[in-house]
Amino acid sequence: MIGRKLALLAPLALALALGGCGRSEKEQLAADYCPQPFQVQDTQTLTRFAPGSGQDPRNVVFEAGLLNTRAACSLGKRQMDVNLIVQIAVTPGPAVGSGVVSVPYFVRVLDGSGRIVQGQEFNADFNLSASGGRRGSQEELTLTLPFEKPADTVNYRIAVGLKPTPEELEYNRRNGRR
Repeated sequence: MIGRKLALLAPLALALALGGCGRSEKEQLAADYCPQPFQVQDTQTLTRFAPGSGQDPRNVVFEAGLLNTRAACSLGKRQMDVNLIVQIAVTPGPAVGSGVVSVPYFVRVLDGSGRIVQGQEFNADFNLSASGGRRGSQEELTLTLPFEKPADTVNYRIAVGLKPTPEELEYNRRNGRR
């Protein structure tokens, strides 16, 4: 008899327990106002040539690409913490040696007027060799965005890109690589 009553009450207990599994108001605000990153035009790829060799395809040390960027946010007192994920892939070229290569990338936080309010540069390091294939990395960093009220963060934008030299940027533009 007691077993039958428990069996009838089990679905109700499960529904009540699952109802408590939703996001809190604070978590929902963080998700609603979390600035999503965008990739800066002409900086999604980087082709690095051997120093002093010219831009012949046989002189490519590596080709890197910005695969994906995403963000998740949490609210603190008068600040939003943005957990930023940047995925980068690198393919060795014919002129690669063996060892570690660094792929430079940047993150810029822009305010509503487009002014840079935070900016940092980083390197993703890859161990490459001529016999190795494509490598990938997932870079993770945390940004802190101040606010008076959570809705203030809706004006922030996060720009992400690889950091080519002026010559590499011109190569991207000339060859239609974006």
